[in-house]
Amino acid sequence: MRKKGLFITLEGGEGVGKTTNLLFIKKFLEEKGIAVEVTREPGGTVLAEKLRGLLLENQTELISEKTELLLMFAARAQHLKNVIEPALERGDWVLCDRFTDATYSYQGGGRGIDTNLIAWLEQFVQDELRPDLTLLFDAPIELGMQRAKKRGALDRFESEKLDFFNNVREAYLQRARQYSERIKIVDATQSLENVQSDIQKLLEKLTSDLL
Repeated sequence: MRKKGLFITLEGGEGVGKTTNLLFIKKFLEEKGIAVEVTREPGGTVLAEKLRGLLLENQTELISEKTELLLMFAARAQHLKNVIEPALERGDWVLCDRFTDATYSYQGGGRGIDTNLIAWLEQFVQDELRPDLTLLFDAPIELGMQRAKKRGALDRFESEKLDFFNNVREAYLQRARQYSERIKIVDATQSLENVQSDIQKLLEKLTSDLL
């Protein structure tokens, strides 16, 4: 697909402030006159949101690692076809709460699935489509979980053990080292004001280069 808009993703573990900052980024871009499509993964379409429910709800039946991975990419294929690709083709900028870096981190790092398999599914589902910019919100696991617990009942992923989240965080940071041109780390331990100041600097550079 020859895209006209830009694709920005927000990544990070639990309780790092992605949702709050997604709204800040949307407002910033719209004030620049940019049309923005805000979405999330897993989810973003009616069918993909149903798959999200299966993935996040605490199930009586054990969900295997392979089932989880395939459901993630099934939801992503639907999301790409019906939301992300049409928005980019219109020239809108897509702002997505999590994308495939989350799969490498949660299913790869957290579940221990071979990243070569994830890479094969990534290419099969996405072709050459990749984010133009990824903001990785990073904070110590204990801090993120404290924040997540304040939101209420924990979902199936949030209920995992600390070792799982440490592996997820390390996988995210490894991705950031591997793709440093695309993935920019944001220190989520800072005050919201300082976090958004850092985000604004990154966005100012991006928009000034393009607009």
